[in-house]
Amino acid sequence: MLIQELTNEDNLNLLAHMHLGRLACAQGAQPYVVPFYFAYQNNYLYSFATIGQRIEWMRANPLVCVEMDEVVSSEEWVSVIIFGRYEELPNTPERKMERELAYELLKQKANWWEPGYAKTIIRGTARSLDPVYFRIQIVQITGHHATPDSMEVNVKCSTIEHTNKRSIRNILGELRTRLRSK
Repeated sequence: MLIQELTNEDNLNLLAHMHLGRLACAQGAQPYVVPFYFAYQNNYLYSFATIGQRIEWMRANPLVCVEMDEVVSSEEWVSVIIFGRYEELPNTPERKMERELAYELLKQKANWWEPGYAKTIIRGTARSLDPVYFRIQIVQITGHHATPDSMEVNVKCSTIEHTNKRSIRNILGELRTRLRSK
């Protein structure tokens, strides 16, 4: 297997097509990782949740890490890591436009509100379903993709072209085809 670093442009292009990731936050020395849906625009990941451990911890420590990946096989995958900063978008007049943007971006995907808005029972008590919109400012981003050893790699990642209707799996398939034809 050969692992190559993605360009910053390719990382951002992939983000535009990824919508499920893993959000890591920490309190003291204890990390916490949870899956979350997001929408990317202009150096921000937009999302929402209800009040719970994730929101409480990010309020206390806004430094977060996000990981997204797509795996075709153990030798063919792509992974993007973001180091970022949590920023809550409260329901105030000053944040109205940002909240509306978050909602508009998120609602473009089916079931965008799951699992953050699903009825949850914790210790026998139903959790409040008050939505908390937030965004994560991208401070640093890195990504890698793997291809099988048998492929001669002589292609720059930035040659990948994206459209809104193409999945990551299709993009990886195209990369594989391009590499095999070299």
